[in-house]
Amino acid sequence: MPSRLNPYISFDGDARQAMEFYQGTFGGTLTLNTYGDFGGQEAGDAAGRIMHGMLETDSGFTLMAADNPPGTTHEPGNNIAVSLSGDDAGELRGYWDKLSATGTVAVPLDKQMWGDVFGMCTDRFGITWMVNISEQRA
Repeated sequence: MPSRLNPYISFDGDARQAMEFYQGTFGGTLTLNTYGDFGGQEAGDAAGRIMHGMLETDSGFTLMAADNPPGTTHEPGNNIAVSLSGDDAGELRGYWDKLSATGTVAVPLDKQMWGDVFGMCTDRFGITWMVNISEQRA
């Protein structure tokens, strides 16, 4: 899969409704995963909230979204990040290295519970970046 760059929007509990609205607006295929899908009992009150949602349209649009993780603050106006994702680990690690070198790392680029390598940083200009390297499927 080639690397892609797309917006990633954070919500405060209404990611499902927002993404269903965007699907109704733009069409396409919507995939939603909850915190409960990955965290089981540990997800607690957040079990039904969206951990990751992705809308892919026939026009080539990709929109990703999630409800803020438990214990984090939702800040309208600062709730959009840029997502870089794909399976070219070398390319994506290179972007990560450059973006995070003079910025602030919030989540180190490392293997995550969903099986991919993921990291999140804010670059020196205040832009939040999420890098996800998909696990190579055999």
